[in-house]
Amino acid sequence: MICLECKKKLSYLDHRASIELFQTELCSTHRKRLERLVNSNQIPREAAILYYGLIEAGVKPMLAWWDGKNTVDLAISRVKLNIEVDSGYESLSHEQALNDLEAAMHSFKNGFTTIRIPNFLIRNHLQESVMNIVGIIEGLKLNVRVV
Repeated sequence: MICLECKKKLSYLDHRASIELFQTELCSTHRKRLERLVNSNQIPREAAILYYGLIEAGVKPMLAWWDGKNTVDLAISRVKLNIEVDSGYESLSHEQALNDLEAAMHSFKNGFTTIRIPNFLIRNHLQESVMNIVGIIEGLKLNVRVV
């Protein structure tokens, strides 16, 4: 049991607290830092869980990335992919759906692809979600000229 960030050996309590919150092993310093980032940017915990899942798969995502208009939950800038983690699909209003569509349009106009992933999918099927995102990244690499 070691912290994924600093490689420090974890106590049982740090291990348990980190796994319960983010499904990954972080020391208390990095766990608290991540909690502050999640809370201050109002991103879902599942975005942080997906972030570490993608890191373990060899992807280098950015968590809570500012795109010039708003904060994107996750971004993989090398292939111009934004990932939003959503909750509450069952209570989605038409206004929210239109706002989401408009945000995707602005993202697309700036050359970015935006995908939305339900939070329950990350909580319950993390590995499958990561594998599908890796497939999307591979497809985008074929179509995006990397600078």
